Amino acid sequence: MSTLPNARTADPQDAPPIKWGIIAPGWIADQFAAAVHRHSKSKVVAVGSSSAERAQEFAARHGVARAYGSYEQLVADDDIDAVYVASPHSHHFEQTRLALAAGRPVLVEKAFTQNAAQASELIELARTSGLLLMEAMWSRFLPHYDIVRQLLADGALGDVQTVIGDHGQHFDLAPTHRLLNPALAGGALLDLGIYPISFTSFVLGAPEEIQATGTMTDTGVDAQVSAVLRTGRAHGIISTTQTSATPTTASVSGTAARIELAGPFYQPQSVRFTDLTGDTQQSAPGTIAGHEGLVYQAAHFADLLTAGAAESLLPLSETLSIMQTMDEIRRQIGLVYPNE
Repeated sequence: MSTLPNARTADPQDAPPIKWGIIAPGWIADQFAAAVHRHSKSKVVAVGSSSAERAQEFAARHGVARAYGSYEQLVADDDIDAVYVASPHSHHFEQTRLALAAGRPVLVEKAFTQNAAQASELIELARTSGLLLMEAMWSRFLPHYDIVRQLLADGALGDVQTVIGDHGQHFDLAPTHRLLNPALAGGALLDLGIYPISFTSFVLGAPEEIQATGTMTDTGVDAQVSAVLRTGRAHGIISTTQTSATPTTASVSGTAARIELAGPFYQPQSVRFTDLTGDTQQSAPGTIAGHEGLVYQAAHFADLLTAGAAESLLPLSETLSIMQTMDEIRRQIGLVYPNE
């Protein structure tokens, strides 16, 4: 291969403008609103929270026109084109169902739901209602993932043998924090491990065999999880922890070459390609960095919504498969949430 392919990802500024309503004005909602307003023609026009004060503070920070003290008021706003559910994953099911029942297309933060049964119900509701529903796994829509997508499609790596991905962060948390709270589906897997699991799914598809091990916190959620996801002869090796800051890198190795993504691999990055002779090429970094890359998923959603499309680059069938993988990992490590 003479040169690496260029990313085909469109400039988010070229996406049609839509009006967003946001459920849950927390940290990720702040990043999303800032990215959308800076890098696209779309606008966040309404925000809903269980606290009217938090909604008003968010609206003031981001120049949002309407702040609601309930999610019901937010989804009833006929001036919004779509809802972004930005709450912890323990709340995604009920809030997404509320938005879909109100006839709103929905972009749902990762992890999509708490378990596969919830995901299946939401997918069925969206399909029967004819509404666009998409998981906000923002990495899938970034330019460097499209370079990886093309290299895989072109067979540039040969037969893929090994996919490795890790995501670890060191958190010094009070026992009451949501990441340590079983009632809020806390733990490393759903919050951090979703990234390497989704990356492995992106490369290899659904696993045929899963072998997992985990270490639990004193509060009863997973502190650290490692797993091997086998598809055919290829192994996906994933690890995640909330007790140490790992490199958070990813790689795909085949019989002809390998790809390496620096950490954090799920944020806008360059792609490093090395063939069996040791010849290495590296793509240019993107123009949008860090969490401002959230705009790419928003732009993709706007394109789909305007075109009347039902499925994204990350199809709902794969979102469901990823939830099933995490369910099986949780089964093997003995992680059950109180409401299950």
